[in-house]
Amino acid sequence: MRILLIGPQGSGKSTQGKLLSAKLKVPVISTGEIFRKFKEEDSDEGRRIKKIYDRGKLIDNETTVSLVKKRLAKDDCQNGYILDGYPRNMEQIRLFEPNFDKVIYLKISDEESISRLLKRGREDDTRELITERLNIYHEQTDPILDYYQRLGLLSIVDGSGEIGPIFENIRKATGG
Repeated sequence: MRILLIGPQGSGKSTQGKLLSAKLKVPVISTGEIFRKFKEEDSDEGRRIKKIYDRGKLIDNETTVSLVKKRLAKDDCQNGYILDGYPRNMEQIRLFEPNFDKVIYLKISDEESISRLLKRGREDDTRELITERLNIYHEQTDPILDYYQRLGLLSIVDGSGEIGPIFENIRKATGG
């Protein structure tokens, strides 16, 4: 089963992705993790990604698509995967559509997202920066949600509340 787990920062994608991965016995793949691994590599691509990261910029769509394709081609993905962080925008879907079986949207309010992110206490997690990132997220992601809704693949799961009941709703939505 190929699943997209999507939701704003702080929605619990990482936590829920790990639980779903264990249940379905497929890897959970995060674009952030892919980028971090590549930027540590002593390769031209790794150095280029490190430069982009160090300037605080987003990795361009073509590079993102290339790295996601490479990761999904690995043996552990042959029986399915859970993808977190791709696609981030409609251009990425145009460049590479993974043909998901199911798209799970972990929906939380912006206020809930801000509250959760402020609690983790990172330097770059100020109310202003989080709000700016959420605005960008909604601008880029709302069309993706519409796209998958039209394809009949989208399930919306309330991401507020306790981890266990949220996971149970995700499990039901995936038929797992």
